[in-house]
Amino acid sequence: MANGSRQAAWDFFGAELKRRREEAGFTQVELGARVFVSGGYIGQFEQAIRKPQLDVAQRIDEILQTDGFFERTWRKLIDDKRYADYFAEVVELERTATKIAEFAPTLVPGLLQTAAYAHAVTLAANPFVTDEYVEEKVTARLERARILGDATRPEYWVVLHENALRIPVGGAAAMAGQLDRIAGMVREHKVVVQVLPYAAGAHASMTGDLRLMEFEDAPPTAYTETSFSGTLMDDPAVVKRTQRAYDLLRAVALSPETSLALIESAAEDFRRCASTT
Repeated sequence: MANGSRQAAWDFFGAELKRRREEAGFTQVELGARVFVSGGYIGQFEQAIRKPQLDVAQRIDEILQTDGFFERTWRKLIDDKRYADYFAEVVELERTATKIAEFAPTLVPGLLQTAAYAHAVTLAANPFVTDEYVEEKVTARLERARILGDATRPEYWVVLHENALRIPVGGAAAMAGQLDRIAGMVREHKVVVQVLPYAAGAHASMTGDLRLMEFEDAPPTAYTETSFSGTLMDDPAVVKRTQRAYDLLRAVALSPETSLALIESAAEDFRRCASTT
């Protein structure tokens, strides 16, 4: 579904939510209280500024007695085959986040990846697919990164484990280009990056990636991911624990200035390696 068509469909979702809410005699605040979000949150759904999570759409169906209409519509709109099922909703949330804080223990995060790096990652996980499949996945990943070029871009904080700087994804030349991109985005003030060095040893997120997202008028969410699954969470207690883990990671990571120097040094190492092969 093209972006324009998708937005029109979300506009319809919002208009239908408003119509059915008013028919049921609820204000935004009253409906929000029943589905465990704020009235402002409901208003953002109705204006198609923000998309609800699946469980919220299901609760709206239950309260408004709409026989699964909002769940079915949500599933149709979130069903973007360019992304894994568990990640498609995260992509929608990224577009309205005011702040994204991410920990990447092995790979450079998708929002920072170059085309060459994304291509190598995609092909490594899918060695028997067509070139068209790989190109679709890479294009989708680069499209996600456009939010960092918007005037209303979110604050973006990243803790990179040193693994992400040292594993030669795509070869030495590709890695030099990838690390140059990260350094350039740091210098352009589009992202704050800290490196968690090998010397830090054990850390607060040994089991995988984690991400925190904040919004203008909605509760924060946390997302964790392993190789073949991801979990999106908005329970306040869980989000608080995830924030604590992220704070602990930042506390033992290198400073932004030292991290930038390490990233640029690693890029130069890869560049020298590329020139000798």
